Amino acid sequence: MATVSEIRGELSKARPEEWKAFIEKYETDSRTGVIKLVEGCKRQIKKAEIENERLENMLIYEKKYYDSCEYICGIDEAGRGPLAGPVVAGAVILPKGLKIPYLNDSKQLSEKRREELYDIIMDQALAVGTGIVSPERIDEINILQATYEAMRHAVGELKFQPQVLLNDAVIIPDLSMIQEKIIKGDAKSLSIAAASIIAKVTRDRMMKAYHEIFPEYGFDKHKGYGSREHIERIQAIGPCPIHRRSFITHFV
Repeated sequence: MATVSEIRGELSKARPEEWKAFIEKYETDSRTGVIKLVEGCKRQIKKAEIENERLENMLIYEKKYYDSCEYICGIDEAGRGPLAGPVVAGAVILPKGLKIPYLNDSKQLSEKRREELYDIIMDQALAVGTGIVSPERIDEINILQATYEAMRHAVGELKFQPQVLLNDAVIIPDLSMIQEKIIKGDAKSLSIAAASIIAKVTRDRMMKAYHEIFPEYGFDKHKGYGSREHIERIQAIGPCPIHRRSFITHFV
């Protein structure tokens, strides 16, 4: 008979699709340690089932177009509200039916999880595009138009031309393909959620790089958003080249 330690090792090596077989093999074992392992395995299966159901629900918008469209693209942005730095858009085409565990609205995830998902998306997506519009351009044409511009650039970077765009809360001017505007789409569509991860991680990395150039503003912490610390630094030493002049008129 295998020891509890050996059974624990067996479970640690088991793939998720092998968990049910593990339970069947050991559920009649009366040893306390094995009972705990079996119960823990059951909880993991239940957790995986709940996550799979959530992901399935986040494919509802994509499935509307599966029969008629080959490439379905999610679009989202990061950085509309900050006082400094660019606005960044992400565009992602996922393989039909792909469910990436824990993929969700980037704002609901930890930085560590976003970084992990970024790498998975870059590896598994059919196409990824990013669009970046500078603070100077934001001041020139306003943040809404700059966001549209970033989104068009992101779509233009894709190696496949999408037939439909699933957009987080906007309709993008000057694009010919079908567009569907989804309010809070980054929490309702896996394609948009993937785009939100690409946009957020790309922008956060840029703001950390800007921190190395302008360390006095703390861009690595607030990423250019209007925190009290950030506003106080602007008032104390003035703006730097990446500040959006049209956003800081009340502070300088």
